[in-house]
Amino acid sequence: MMPGRVFPFSMEKDEKDRYLTGKMIELTQYHRDHCSAYRKMTDALGCDLRRITHYSQLPYLPVSLFKDLRLSSLEEGEDDFKTVTSSGTSGQRRSQIILDARTRTDQQTALARIGSDFLGTRRMPYLVIDCPATVGKRDHFSARTSGILGFSIFGAHRTFALNDDMCLNKDALHDFLEKYGRQPFLVFGFTFMVWKYFCQELEAEGMRPDMRRAVLVHGGGWKKLADQAVSKEAFAAGLGRVCGISRVIDYYGMAEQTGSIFFECECGHLHCSDYSGILFRRPEDFSVCGPGEEGIIEVLSTLPRSYPGHILLTEDQGRLLGIDDCPCGRAGAYFEVSGRIEHAELRGCSDTYEDRS
Repeated sequence: MMPGRVFPFSMEKDEKDRYLTGKMIELTQYHRDHCSAYRKMTDALGCDLRRITHYSQLPYLPVSLFKDLRLSSLEEGEDDFKTVTSSGTSGQRRSQIILDARTRTDQQTALARIGSDFLGTRRMPYLVIDCPATVGKRDHFSARTSGILGFSIFGAHRTFALNDDMCLNKDALHDFLEKYGRQPFLVFGFTFMVWKYFCQELEAEGMRPDMRRAVLVHGGGWKKLADQAVSKEAFAAGLGRVCGISRVIDYYGMAEQTGSIFFECECGHLHCSDYSGILFRRPEDFSVCGPGEEGIIEVLSTLPRSYPGHILLTEDQGRLLGIDDCPCGRAGAYFEVSGRIEHAELRGCSDTYEDRS
């Protein structure tokens, strides 16, 4: 964490490079000392931390590795931890992420500071486009559960818009809007679920609830919507047409690095906070891409201590748009995600919800 820093987009490039390099070296050494499997992998890669001058030189783990190995850097005898699993369809492998109390606290603090920069510090009535059963288990929970509980720090009077069979809960939605619809309120959901189980259901039922005062935060992947030829513009237009939502904030994140979330700014750009870093690597040799060049996304986070997830190579591709010069005024790198790597296993909270029909 970063003592004394409240505004989470304050580090410009030179300071951020120094800070992130030092922090990534520290975490790499920590996980080498506490996770034997990680030490063996980094030894095999010839990792010599004394020669590292920039975080781009440090070894990364492929994000899919967490589907094959249960990697832990917990102290011996530590039993105060929770396991988060990534979402997946039936028969698909799921990542297992080990979170101790310190890492969970750091993640929540980071999310609170990052989210407050976009949503403000005042808690709003909270409408969740999901079902109550999703938050039923607390010791071993999914990425959907993590998202709902994580964003609860910005909300109050949590209400689920769906029943456990994923049908629209019309009474709950009506009661929520009757009580809170005349003031700003927060709506959270995973992209595909918001579209299929909320927006399309409202349209099919001929319902036009007044949700003009809502801010929708959504994430979890676009693949299923892209397969249905639903663009970001069509997604926003559909919500506006059906229920009047005009403020829509997308985010990029994953269960394997919870907390280091990348929010979309007013200009439509995804942003690195002071807690995170991003690189783009060429698929032919994994060298670092230049600005504007599309490559495989590598994400870095200062938060994970209970598992070696601080430097991960994802299965997504995108490109760096700029550093420190976004018109929104936030310092740091900003970027876009263009999609999944071809033939990569389908992943994502909303992409992989399995129909129950």
